Formats: sequence, C-alpha cells, structure tokens
Amino acid sequence: MHFTSERRLDDGVLEREFTLGEIPGTLWTPESAAPVPLILMAHNNGLPKSAARLVARARHSAARGYAVASIDAVGCGDRPRSAADEQARAELRRAMQAGEAVDGIFESMIGPLVEKAVPDWRTTLDALLELPGIDGPVGYSGWTALGIRLAAVEPRIAAAGFFAGGYVPRAQREEARQVTVPLLFLLQWDDEGNPRQRTLDLFDAFGTEEKTLHANLGGHTGTPWFEVEDGNRFFDRHLK
Repeated sequence: MHFTSERRLDDGVLEREFTLGEIPGTLWTPESAAPVPLILMAHNNGLPKSAARLVARARHSAARGYAVASIDAVGCGDRPRSAADEQARAELRRAMQAGEAVDGIFESMIGPLVEKAVPDWRTTLDALLELPGIDGPVGYSGWTALGIRLAAVEPRIAAAGFFAGGYVPRAQREEARQVTVPLLFLLQWDDEGNPRQRTLDLFDAFGTEEKTLHANLGGHTGTPWFEVEDGNRFFDRHLK
C-alpha cells in the first residue's frame, strides 16, 4: 500500500489517498494513540469513493473513533469501464426512466460488478489490517449487493450496515441467508429505484438472528442524517 497524499481536516480526521496495485482508495483515521476498529465503506452501484455523501459519512465515523476506508473497485468510480459496462449502465437508466422491467439488465450489470469488486476489497482489507493503528474487528457500511457477498465470504467482518436495495442480483438474494453477523438495514419508503416489497423480502431472507430495519419516508437519496449517527451507535455496540 502506497500513500500518495495526506491532509488533516478541520475535524481532526486524517485523510490519506492510497494505491494498492491498481486499486485507488482513501483512508480516514481519527486522532487516536490506540488501535481503532475499521469500517469498510462502499458507495452504491460503482459511484466513486469521492462521492460527497460517502465522504461525509466516512468523516463522521472517523471523528467518532474509527478507521474508515473506501476504494474504487474494478469498473467503479474513476477506474476504466468497458464499452459493455457503459452500454449496460445507459440501458439501465433508460429502462428505469421509462418504467420498464430492469431485472435482466440489472443482473447483467451489477452481478459482474460484485464479482469483480469483492477480490479488490479483500485485498485492501488485508493491507489495511497490517497498518499500525488499525485493528479488528471490522464493519461494513454501504452498497447492499456488495455487502451481502462480503459478509457471506469474509469472516473478519463482524457487523454490517446496508443501505436498502431491493434490486440485488439473484446470487446475492440467495447469499443473504448466509449473512449471520449483526445487521442494520436502511429502507427509504418511497425509493424510486428499489421496490419496497423486494427490500422487505430481502430483509426477511437474511440469516442473522440480530437484524434491525429502519424505514424512513423519502426517495433513494433522502436518508436522514440521523441514520448516520444511529449507524455509528450500531457499530459502537459491535466493534468496540
């Protein structure tokens, strides 16, 4: 892992950009002399690690005493995308705007994204846990489809917070039964991109005995800020 830049932010959080082979990432750490737990934070559907909502969440968690890391995995953020990837994204946007069925398009786009992203995240986790000042346990926060796969296959993840997404690939709907860590699942009641009943069905499918659903009125990007604070309290219970 090679750090390419660092800056101390107004809230005392240290923000460092890094590269790990071809993987670009950002690490936010608090002012702390003691080792701190780690949260892996992923944005939805390949948006960049620099997205404003993700950065705000990351800084808030870091200021509370966590190391927080985000990466641009293969095909995500600023990393190269194939012509097929771009075509699938364009077709998905068109179908959603037209109110057409998107299951087939979604499978062809999101399924491969998850498959490619998981190895990058696990490689990054290996490197992060070797850094001084970062210790387990590890939490995950963000993109539901990716989080399901990581929580199912990565034993170092001890708790997960998912931002509701009823549209997850078929493979991840099946893998939800293998998710046994404590789970906080956020649902936007009027999410235009994720049918409510699909999200409720997915919540039912999770295999964990400790799962909580928070539902709020509003569209996909309308998650109230207090859910970020509640999410940190959730991680406090399970990572500290």
